[in-house]
Amino acid sequence: MSDRFHPIWMEQLTDWVFDELETRDSLFGVPRSAFYVPDPAARYRTDVYGVELDTPFGVAAGPQTQMAQNIIVSWLVGARFIELKTIQTLDELDVSKPCIDVEDEGYNVEWSQELKVYESFDEYLRAWVLIHALHHKFGWTGERPGMIFNMSVGYNLEGMLKPNVQWFFDTMNDASEYLDAYVDIVARRYPEVREIDIPSRLSDTITLSTMHGCPPDEIEKISLYLLQERGLHTSVKCNPTLLGADRVRGILNNDLGYRDIPVPDEAFGHDLRYEDAVPMFHNLRRVAAARDLTFGVKLSNTLEVDNWRDVFEGEEMMYLSGRALHALTTNLASRLAEEFRGDLLISFAGGADCFNVPDLIGSGMKTVTVCSDLLKTGGYLRLLQYTENLEAAMDKVGAAATDDFIVKSALDQPNIDEFPMSLRLAALGDSGLDLTADHCDSLHEVLTGGLEDRSATAVITDWATSAGFEGERAAVIVRLVVRTLARLNLRQMAAEVRSDWRYQKHSFRMDRSKTDRELHY
Repeated sequence: MSDRFHPIWMEQLTDWVFDELETRDSLFGVPRSAFYVPDPAARYRTDVYGVELDTPFGVAAGPQTQMAQNIIVSWLVGARFIELKTIQTLDELDVSKPCIDVEDEGYNVEWSQELKVYESFDEYLRAWVLIHALHHKFGWTGERPGMIFNMSVGYNLEGMLKPNVQWFFDTMNDASEYLDAYVDIVARRYPEVREIDIPSRLSDTITLSTMHGCPPDEIEKISLYLLQERGLHTSVKCNPTLLGADRVRGILNNDLGYRDIPVPDEAFGHDLRYEDAVPMFHNLRRVAAARDLTFGVKLSNTLEVDNWRDVFEGEEMMYLSGRALHALTTNLASRLAEEFRGDLLISFAGGADCFNVPDLIGSGMKTVTVCSDLLKTGGYLRLLQYTENLEAAMDKVGAAATDDFIVKSALDQPNIDEFPMSLRLAALGDSGLDLTADHCDSLHEVLTGGLEDRSATAVITDWATSAGFEGERAAVIVRLVVRTLARLNLRQMAAEVRSDWRYQKHSFRMDRSKTDRELHY
């Protein structure tokens, strides 16, 4: 048995898709009853980079986003922010096998794609065409699937300027040279695909993945290139070491009890430091805004740790993910949210699961992606419970939309009394609003006095108008209040996850093989 990927032909993949649908009413083993059917009225729909996503959930760059069939299955069960597997110019790597260990907390020694760059693009294009065809065939709402393909590229500027990566950028921007041939193949099984206007641009967004130890000036140079030369909405994937050695070890080894996980000093010595990251991010936000683009961060990358297990023989280091990473990533997200007063786009990936995603969405995370959770029992079907649990959480507080959910969730937090001061400080930033302390106290009193069945944003708008802030200024206040309350939610979450039993080392049981999750078969 080969340990290397050998992609099948598009004709074979297309026949596989339509044969299984016709004979088994399933796709890649997922029954039709478990397909996520988009709802245009879903309260959790979100807008990112000008694209309305059916859900705020997705799959992180990794094993679920390398092959076309994996991408399609992810989309079938509700993933709509799809971070494609990282590519780099060195595309003939020998990857250690095994390279992933997810017994409890996750570990990996993966690199980037296990395919050549042109093969990776080919997989992404196949998935792109087939997803559009399936969306049309199923008769789901919308002219196009409500999803984003997010590129992930590494690991230095020199590599990105190599011909194969330049070709990748060009073809992801305009795949028209290759698109029609795949449409023709799909049309043999589904002629109606010719009625669809499938965009030739697969992606205008990118996440920069850098090696552990990449210098700050290199990260900034790459980001400026992606923004200025490529015109891409850009996010930088940050390492959890950004929190600093004391906080990382304090949370991981002490609070959570993972005393057997050694985090080496060099992980902090060669990674981006917080004091270097903040001014860089401010500059990149300014550059992006001047070009009508968005700059954000991806939180977080894996954590470099010493290889103390016997799974990855011959490897000195391995990289931590999953539930052990969750508290670190949440605390890093909170620190950056406070630094930028909630006005920094954050895509979250770090131990996300169906139980914590409602809190993450309520804390202002625009998208939440997952990898380790889907490598456990139930696989891709675990993603279905993400939307179910988010719906239930929104029902609990009577939220009509995500902003409403953020506000109403915050009103139940023990730190809600911090709202007036937090809002006042946020307003002193670049909002252009003269919000006095009395204004903030007044709004706090209105919100905590009970919203009944009213939309929180409507209540805030009415208050703003009555206080003399009309039109666009009222809209600015709504955004400012939502961001501030999202920060309060995240602040509370960051404190609680450090002692939450779900993330404690001792809460994992070797005999636990079943959960109460329905697999929808």
